[in-house]
Amino acid sequence: MQTKHYQKLYMVPYFLWIIVFVVAPLLLVLYYSFFDVEGHFTFTNYQKFFTPVYLKMTFSSFWYAFLITLIALIIAYPVAYLLTKTKHKQLWLLLIIVPSWVNLLLKAYAFIGIFGQYGLANGLLGLVGIAPKQILFTDFSFVFVAVYIFIPFMILPIFNALNELNDTYIDAAKDLGASKWTTFRRVIFPLTIGGVKSGCQIVFIPALSLFMLTRLIAGSRVITLGTAIEQHFLVTQDWGMGSTIAVFLIIAMFIIMAFTADRKRGA
Repeated sequence: MQTKHYQKLYMVPYFLWIIVFVVAPLLLVLYYSFFDVEGHFTFTNYQKFFTPVYLKMTFSSFWYAFLITLIALIIAYPVAYLLTKTKHKQLWLLLIIVPSWVNLLLKAYAFIGIFGQYGLANGLLGLVGIAPKQILFTDFSFVFVAVYIFIPFMILPIFNALNELNDTYIDAAKDLGASKWTTFRRVIFPLTIGGVKSGCQIVFIPALSLFMLTRLIAGSRVITLGTAIEQHFLVTQDWGMGSTIAVFLIIAMFIIMAFTADRKRGA
């Protein structure tokens, strides 16, 4: 009885943390979404969100987040699978994760140099006789850099799922005459879908609200909800509209989390 009492006591700091740093900021954002620039209570911000400008921005955000997640998944799954077959897999995994420890701003500026007019990318193109191209401030550069930044977060959960996979299932599929593709499609992938869902969740949600990369790498070509929130809070000072966009972004994130949640199968 006393042990349960102490367990509840230990939960107090956790609940306080959640209330102060999660619940309170969400309620504050929701509160500000009902006020205009002059501080008057209004529902205009929500009406404005459903205009073509913001709906197009929402579609653009989801499209780029989907594209970044899909490319990261296509690259990460084979890489994670190969890692599980290597001799020093933990070391190789560490080498993949280490770049994620570098500050995001530093990596963005590094790619500005690489993709610039006289950067490494155009230098390599020049070696094969191709004239310099405008790589920076394009959709390609934005997606490329975003995938590079997020791909370690896609690899890690998939690697863990593959690493914990029981090899006897694969051996059984081979004994039953299944081809490599059938084994992957019917055995390996379904048993590691939890890692895939976790990776997609970790990548898609932050990719949906990117704003710094859209400024530094894509210039003004890519406009997302994250960019709009930054614009309203820091430039136009329209905190109400910025909060309204944030509210819909938070709702979208909760829906994605619910959709990608790992559900236990019933017995």
